[in-house]
Amino acid sequence: MLYCLAIDDEPLALKKIAGYIEKTPFLEAVALCESAFEAMEVLEKERVDLLFVDINMPDLSGMEFVKSLVQKPEVIFTTAYSEYAVEGFKVDALDYLLKPFGYDEFLRAANKAKMRLQPREESPEQLALKDQHLFLKSGHKIVRLKLADITYIESQSEYCRIHRTGGKPVMTLISLKKLEEALPADRFMRVHRSFIVHLARINTIEGNRITCGDEKAIPVSEQYREALKKYIDQFFL
Repeated sequence: MLYCLAIDDEPLALKKIAGYIEKTPFLEAVALCESAFEAMEVLEKERVDLLFVDINMPDLSGMEFVKSLVQKPEVIFTTAYSEYAVEGFKVDALDYLLKPFGYDEFLRAANKAKMRLQPREESPEQLALKDQHLFLKSGHKIVRLKLADITYIESQSEYCRIHRTGGKPVMTLISLKKLEEALPADRFMRVHRSFIVHLARINTIEGNRITCGDEKAIPVSEQYREALKKYIDQFFL
């Protein structure tokens, strides 16, 4: 699944892109924004793999916005002005959709993103290392964390608190998004904008709340509910 953020100051154009994203099985919309400033806030908090960005927007253009990003997702520009195409590719945009575009053109661009973002094969040694532990900075120390010991991770502003069995929580200056990308997806799942859980540590599920580890009630947001349900269904009797 590729998580998308669409940005366009025209509500009808934004609605059209949202419809195309919903229609595409391997895409999921994280947010729809009418300005680059709204999008900045989303990028700080959510995982985004792919941006659909209108170029011609007031205050901060889509081009200026993309150039300002230090770590940027794949970018597909959308605009009614063909003269922006060359400039778009100068900022390493994946593709360029000229308005008005149909679903066939949209899907062609989305498939490019899918091919570009497919996980690269890693050596058995790299996979084994990821399966065992992570090193994270906590204060003035570097702490080795066994993945098996992690129960859940809680975002607290710019920090993350990592709860674990047999030890005190570890605070580290890192975003939840970066931790989500580093952890093996078959064992850890993001269930809320502020929480990642170790799936094997889930104790109970009641409504939109789960408990794991120290029995703290962890909320499950609408965005992640279906993925959690699919995981639970594999083991449900």
